[in-house]
Amino acid sequence: MRQYIVDAFTKEIFHGNPAAVCVMDTWISDELMQKIAVENNLLETAFVVKENNYHIRWFTPGKEVDLCGHATLASAYVLSRFYDTEAGSFAFDSLSGELITT
Repeated sequence: MRQYIVDAFTKEIFHGNPAAVCVMDTWISDELMQKIAVENNLLETAFVVKENNYHIRWFTPGKEVDLCGHATLASAYVLSRFYDTEAGSFAFDSLSGELITT
C-alpha cells in the first residue's frame, strides 16, 4: 500500500481540503482501514483498489461513509499523476454507485 496526502481544491500546499489516498493491490480488512483513518486524523481517507475497474471506499476517523467528493478527486489526481498517467478520466465503483472524474 502507498499513501498520499492531497490538498483538494487548491494549487497551494497546506491549503484546500486535505484527504489521504491509499492505493492498494488488494483490499485489507475494514478494521485496518478504520485504524488507518483514525491514525491519519483527516476528514476522509480514501482507499482505492483496481480490480478490472477502480473501486473506492472512504473512511472518516469515526466510520465508513458512502460518498466523499474531495477524497474522490484526490484519488483521481494520485492515479493520474503516479499510476495511470495516460487516462483522461477515471470511473470508480463505490457504495454510491459509479463515480466518474475527468
